[in-house]
Amino acid sequence: MKPKQGITNREFKLLIKPQGLDRRSRITTLSDQILQFCKKSKVEFFHLDNATTGLRNIYFYDTPGEDFRRNNIILRVRESRQNIWVDDWCEVTLKCRTGDLQKSHEFDPSPKKTIKSRLRLKEEILRGDTIGTSRAIYSNNAILDAVPIDSLFEKSLASVAKYFPGLMTLPIDKKSPIRIVGGRTNKILEACLPIGNLVFGDGVQAHCEIAIWMKSVGDPIVGELAFSYRVNDANRGQEKAHRRADKFFKKLQVELEDWLEIGSTKTALVYGKPE
Repeated sequence: MKPKQGITNREFKLLIKPQGLDRRSRITTLSDQILQFCKKSKVEFFHLDNATTGLRNIYFYDTPGEDFRRNNIILRVRESRQNIWVDDWCEVTLKCRTGDLQKSHEFDPSPKKTIKSRLRLKEEILRGDTIGTSRAIYSNNAILDAVPIDSLFEKSLASVAKYFPGLMTLPIDKKSPIRIVGGRTNKILEACLPIGNLVFGDGVQAHCEIAIWMKSVGDPIVGELAFSYRVNDANRGQEKAHRRADKFFKKLQVELEDWLEIGSTKTALVYGKPE
């Protein structure tokens, strides 16, 4: 079936067991297995042999009572790193993510008009309750690409609402403090390695990558294999290609069953609660 109206991106995600993921040989083994599976499935896979691994810090903001999470809101910060050095600018994303497309639409994450942003309505396809099945959640995103770290947020809901006024419509005490989920020591170090592009049909080409989340270097807590593609007016009606991506995702789970970790999303692990 073709993506629902308004969807701008489709992202397929599988959590990977963390053991050994900080070893390049382990990632090479996984990448090679995916490549062989693509050949068997007759899905073109343009493999990247010499891709550069990107590093960034990731953390989330919420109230002490986790009011954002209770209202299906995620406030995420990504800080890019060059080796040990953190950039002065970060990416900030506010999203409403639910299993109901209409509910994700009801919250407007848009920043103030004077703030440059990217708006995305994503269909995130996750593993279902059993291997070889899937379920979808919907994520209504506003992404700010270059926020100065030194003026990120004060420690109040009002300070965040200066960027995202839609937060003031939520049933949350406007004087609520805001803090990093789990505290500053709960920041995640993410290593992200592009591994190639999958071709499901005309105009439906997915970028595939492996991400590793660590508390510190050498201490993986989870991995994620993901592939995603943009949806636009040109490819929205390519139903055969979209169905092919869906079918590939389900069969890939069977192929990689020994690699798969139980769970829904990486964010759920940070909160310690299912999503």
